[in-house]
Amino acid sequence: MSQKSTNERIIFGLKIKQLRQSRGLNFADFAKQTGMSISYLNEIEKGKKFPKEDKIGMLANALGVEPAELTSLDLGKNLTPVAELLSSNFLNELPLDLFDIDLAKVVEIIANAPLKVGAFISTLVELSRNYALAEENFYFGALRSYLELNNNYFEEIEQAAADFAERNKLPIGSLVPVEALARILEKRYGYTIVENGLTPYPELADIRSVYVPKSKKLLLNAKLNDMQKAFQFGKELGFNYLGLKERANTAALQRVKSFEEVLSHFKAGYFSAALLLNREAFNQDMEAFFQQPRWDGEFFLGLLRKYQASPEMLFQRMTNVLPQFFGLDKLFLLRFIQTPAKGQFKMDKELHLNRRHQPHGNSLNEHYCRRWLAVSLLGDLSEMQQAGKFTGALVGAQRSRYHDSKDEYLCFTIARPAYPSPDQNVSITVGILLDGALRRKVKFLDDPAISRKEVNTTCERCPIKDCAERAAPPTIVEAKEKRKKMQKVLKELEEV
Repeated sequence: MSQKSTNERIIFGLKIKQLRQSRGLNFADFAKQTGMSISYLNEIEKGKKFPKEDKIGMLANALGVEPAELTSLDLGKNLTPVAELLSSNFLNELPLDLFDIDLAKVVEIIANAPLKVGAFISTLVELSRNYALAEENFYFGALRSYLELNNNYFEEIEQAAADFAERNKLPIGSLVPVEALARILEKRYGYTIVENGLTPYPELADIRSVYVPKSKKLLLNAKLNDMQKAFQFGKELGFNYLGLKERANTAALQRVKSFEEVLSHFKAGYFSAALLLNREAFNQDMEAFFQQPRWDGEFFLGLLRKYQASPEMLFQRMTNVLPQFFGLDKLFLLRFIQTPAKGQFKMDKELHLNRRHQPHGNSLNEHYCRRWLAVSLLGDLSEMQQAGKFTGALVGAQRSRYHDSKDEYLCFTIARPAYPSPDQNVSITVGILLDGALRRKVKFLDDPAISRKEVNTTCERCPIKDCAERAAPPTIVEAKEKRKKMQKVLKELEEV
């Protein structure tokens, strides 16, 4: 019989186990009746092995069924949840290898309690449907977990970027010319770069670039500046130099096809950032920054100019090197998108290293704490834009202590207009837990110029009284208090 798929092996094994148990056969008795070893039968039931035709006949005879019943993909009514799970291709889409999880172990769990496990996973799938969680939410969530497990540092990509820079004689510790990257793409990899290539397609106005595989053309958005072009070119170089085949042709993923595609785009983006912000040079910059006696936001802006980098690239690079080389591994990164015309703030990116930190996203329709520097700086930027005073980037620092918690973070935020979306602003924040490691490393930690704020998650969940920044009443807190009072009265009535 030909090589069977994982799903076919699982279904066959589940049927054998169910029939064996329904007939009251233990492994020893089953082995005697079939003439097969206990270990081999065990591997069949776990979905690891699929027997040849002659052995299928022996198994069917011992179980009192026809061979066709065993080889059918129909699991029957009792195992419907498992059948739905397998038909959804859920197991095959799990990036188990990234987390060092053996697929056989997952199969074994299903085989040991197929009804319970199948029903549990089916419930999760149904919940995701009810809350409109798209497949890409799962993929990006898996990627985020993978990054967090690795402290967002990948030595093999760092080394690849360093090797590439050396081979192509690219500058280290200073701006990498966008022209040099374009030249490598064109001469070494046969690209044709088309400036303003997306102009004929108004529907693609919010996309930075599109790669056309057949002609090897890279179509650029007319609104891209040199900094954004450099990152896109670096990313394309990453796809080629790292040999990443599974990829989308747009700069950002529009519709996710697989986890491999998501992982490839991450790796190419990491390569580009490591190429443009050399690890050794950037570590020296961070060391100099932390040794300053006073907080100086201009230092960050100077780094943006030095490397011709975006705030997001700069802060992402901080999450790469701070845990690995500075011992600052308790940190988070947040990105907010603001639409000033609608007064909306949306957290669309987050990363938590070492543990889950307090400022994390949620899918609830609530108002994020306006005391967060990530939100308040966007508000300042919007006001300045409306007054016609400023359209560049704002930078700030804050010590944020969470209400009813010992957690306090040193937060750095840069807010700027979003490109190429003129109707939006974006802020990127790195927050580092204030502990002994941070105190030893950062000399300006107690600088009075750094504001201190007591913060919370959302207004609806915040009990802080007389908050001038409150954007919504504490409805969740009030509902909890109401339930507490209700329970207290009911308990008193029980004792009457």
